[in-house]
Amino acid sequence: MGDYKFASKKFNLLFTGANGFLGKNIQPLLEADGYVISKLDIANADIECNISKEIPNFNTRHYDLVLHAAGKAHVVPKTEAKKQAFFDINYQGTVNLCKALEKIGLPQSFIFISTVAVYGCDFGENITEEHPLNGDTPYALSKIQAEKYLTEWCREHHVILSIIRPSLIAGPNPPGNLGDMIKGIKTGRYVNIAGGKAKKSVLMVQDIARLVPLLAEKGGVYNVCDDEQPTFAQLAELIAQQLNKNSPLNIPYWLAKSMALVGDCLGKKAPINSLKLKKIMASLTFNNAKAKRELNWQPLSVLDNFKIK
Repeated sequence: MGDYKFASKKFNLLFTGANGFLGKNIQPLLEADGYVISKLDIANADIECNISKEIPNFNTRHYDLVLHAAGKAHVVPKTEAKKQAFFDINYQGTVNLCKALEKIGLPQSFIFISTVAVYGCDFGENITEEHPLNGDTPYALSKIQAEKYLTEWCREHHVILSIIRPSLIAGPNPPGNLGDMIKGIKTGRYVNIAGGKAKKSVLMVQDIARLVPLLAEKGGVYNVCDDEQPTFAQLAELIAQQLNKNSPLNIPYWLAKSMALVGDCLGKKAPINSLKLKKIMASLTFNNAKAKRELNWQPLSVLDNFKIK
């Protein structure tokens, strides 16, 4: 396996979930590096398949490298059916993908996009890959199951496995919490609380493309984020500048706490409650030293490179 040089010549790369935020941003970068990409997605792809429900048909084409980014995230499930959807897509979809690969010949390397949510931490600093996988949400549990399945599958079939656990991913039109921050600043509804001093780990989306050839050669489990661990205030100010908006207002903690207590009484529709406030006030950062050391990777600075459009 060590004889393969994934950055030195053209390789056939299967990219699942390629129509999502990640795919739209890194596919051009990977193609510029010489990868021949086949996209797998539900629609508008080279292979159209809902892997949560069926095993894809690759028509005997062999892939040297698999980048598995297809998955469900960024929503809070409110019904049992919606909770099950995480396991159908993130876990069963992974199983179905591997079954299809067994039929056409195994790849040399497999890269799985997991998440720091597997650690189950709402706060903490400098969390390493050694932290227990305590995540208990459907999202986290389904990713943990997929990680465990792939670990055994790749060991059995002698495939190099890389699992990366990104933090918040920054890039043009991001989903999730960064997307919500942009919308809030755009509409004037976002405020910093007590100076917005809590730190969050963030990763530039381009870094995943830069990591692909390194991961394909080495394998392993890695947290991936930048070195700076920006604060909410720093991110908000960067976004406001790009939107030509004034810096977000700052409200004191006592006022936010009062609003949160009211939100506790109003229920799920409240913009803030005590749980949300606790998360906003607490830093949550991850240690990227293993990836930097073992992959000889230096992450891009989010504050220098994050462009919202």
